[in-house]
Amino acid sequence: MSTERTPDEHGEVPWLSPEQQREWIALVQLLAVLPPALDAQLKRDVGLNGYEFQVLTALSDSPDRTLGLSELAELAQGSLSRLSHAVTRLERGGYVERRTCTGGGRRMEARLTDAGFAKLEEAVPGHVREARRLVIDALTPEQLTALGDAARAIHAVAIADPPEACREACAEAAGDC
Repeated sequence: MSTERTPDEHGEVPWLSPEQQREWIALVQLLAVLPPALDAQLKRDVGLNGYEFQVLTALSDSPDRTLGLSELAELAQGSLSRLSHAVTRLERGGYVERRTCTGGGRRMEARLTDAGFAKLEEAVPGHVREARRLVIDALTPEQLTALGDAARAIHAVAIADPPEACREACAEAAGDC
């Protein structure tokens, strides 16, 4: 690990204690292995990647199974570019259709097809089994609650002050449905 750090507002580096560093490393290691493990299960069982699964899930939870592309990108936790590539793949499979927003104009929305809903129904049982195997059943109820609390706290901080690149992408997407 590099010893060069950006100082805080007072010119001091807020170094991690050995205990904090141990927990930080554990989180980094978890983030390195959990998403690929979940992704591998989805690819193996139903031919979807994790992001495509998130897109289908977001659409299935929306009214009329339809969302504007910018809202869908936000819900699926990806950029408009990443979403565009995923929607193109999902369109090829007949799972999603892209169309002009019902209000007209050049804005686009995505709609989950019946085939896409069926694909999601096929995917969910295996995904739940894998989530249970890798996370839920590996923890005590108290650990699971603490994990959820910690995840929500970290998520709130991350979305409250996103990096500049995220702000620019969100501003660019503001014209969508």
